[in-house]
Formats: sequence, C-alpha cells, structure tokens
Amino acid sequence: MILLDENTKCLVQGITGKQGSFHTEQMLNYDTCIQAGVTPGKGGQDFLGVPIFNSIEEATEETDVNASIIFVPAKFAKDAAFESIRHLDLVVIISEHIPVHDSLDIMAYANQMDTTVIGPNTPGVISPGVGKLGIMPTHIFKEGNVGLISRSGTLTYEIASELTRAGIGQSTCVGIGGDPVIGTNYIDILKRFEEDDGTDSVVLIGEIGGNAEEKAAEYIKNEMTKPVVSYIAGRTAPPGKRMGHAGAIIQGNTGTVVSKTEALNDAGVEVAKKPSEIVELLKKVL
Repeated sequence: MILLDENTKCLVQGITGKQGSFHTEQMLNYDTCIQAGVTPGKGGQDFLGVPIFNSIEEATEETDVNASIIFVPAKFAKDAAFESIRHLDLVVIISEHIPVHDSLDIMAYANQMDTTVIGPNTPGVISPGVGKLGIMPTHIFKEGNVGLISRSGTLTYEIASELTRAGIGQSTCVGIGGDPVIGTNYIDILKRFEEDDGTDSVVLIGEIGGNAEEKAAEYIKNEMTKPVVSYIAGRTAPPGKRMGHAGAIIQGNTGTVVSKTEALNDAGVEVAKKPSEIVELLKKVL
C-alpha cells in the first residue's frame, strides 16, 4: 500500500460542516486513524470522540497527526491547504471549484515544503483493510495487490467494483483529481507503486484532455517493471468538447483517446475499450 498505512494519523479540516461530519463518520467506521478535527471557533468540542481544535498548530501540539483531509468551501481551501502543508506530510483536498490561481499557489507551496498533495477535486485515497482518506464507498473495495490510479472518481468506483466482483483485490486506489492543476500526478503514483512490495500490477484510468497519460506512458516504458493495464474515458467525445472535468479538454491532435492509447500501447500497456474489459486484461498479466 502507498500514501496511507498504519502510521498515517489524520485530521479533518472542516469536520463540523455537512460534508466533513458525514465523511468523518464513514472514515471512522472504516477504522481510519483520525486523531483530530479543525474548525476555527469550535476548539474544545468533539465529534464522535474526535477532539476539535481551532487550528492545525494546536492539533499538532496535542496529537501525533501527520496527514489532513480538507472539506472546506472552495473560497477557504487555499488558506486551509497552506496551513496543513506547513505542518503535515500528506494533504488530501476533496474540495471542488478551487480557482486555478489558488491551486497554482497551493502546489508551489507544497513543492517548497516537500508535502504530498492529492487533489483538489479528488475522491481521495483508500488502502482496503487499512483506512481511507476520502469519500469513496468502502464496500466496493477489497484487500489485494492491484494498484489503481484515476482522474475520475466515478470510474475509480466502477472499475474497483469490477475487480472486487472478480475476486481481484486492491493495494491502494488513488484519485488524483480532475482539475487542470493538481498536486500528485500519474507518474508520482506509478513511482510509489513500482517501489511498493504490496503492489504487483497497476490499473491506470485516464480520460481525454491534456497529456498526463502520454507522459505516464513514457515513464511506464522507461521505468516500470510491473505490468500496467489502462482504460481511457471519452472515446466518443467530439474534439473541443469538455467532458465533466476541467482538465478534460481536447486541443488539436493531443489529448485524444487515440493519442493516449497509442502512447500506452507503445509502452506495452493494453488499453480496454470498456471498463468491463479491465478484469480480463489484468488476468492476462497477473
């Protein structure tokens, strides 16, 4: 497993909000180690036994937290992210609709502080059997040794569910986020899976727009020893069409299903035409 293991001790920013409280309960029910919550002005209270602090600085003085998950509105997300990046090792930003210039500032600061950021606009991270920092439904995941990376939350769920129904478990599933500017990219996660003893193969779920999958293909071709299979969403999308995610825009001849599939095929990666084909492709390489 990567990113999230038995040493991950998390706090929830925005724990008292509607989304924060709902998903904190879900994460606790999955035995995720959540040691604190942060909501300015609510310090001294608790939620389901989790102590709430006014700031991350206060939380770090009282607990051993080293990771954060952010459930705050977009206009407050930059300040929340800066605070967590300053004090912690891993930051998962669930918040959607964060302005691009705010995301650029967040990632520049994360690079400066050497902090790992997942998202924004991500379903999060789950290591089945260990915990989750995210919003994914836990019942569709199963412990195992297949790593999964995706830009799409919905496709993460669909393909993880297909794998589980076929008896194929997952080591860690990571939603990197669908925004144009994100923290951790495909290559960052592929590197971690390559080094992870608990991961034997990888499923890479992509979509039209940008060149992230082409870059990932180059890395796979030159660096990966573990088998990778893939699915690219947006096969029927017309050029110039935005498909859900802000990052999923085709420009010219780049960012298309064809260009991504060719790059991945050239790297020895088989690309499924439908999500349901992933299981069969995996069985060939396992």
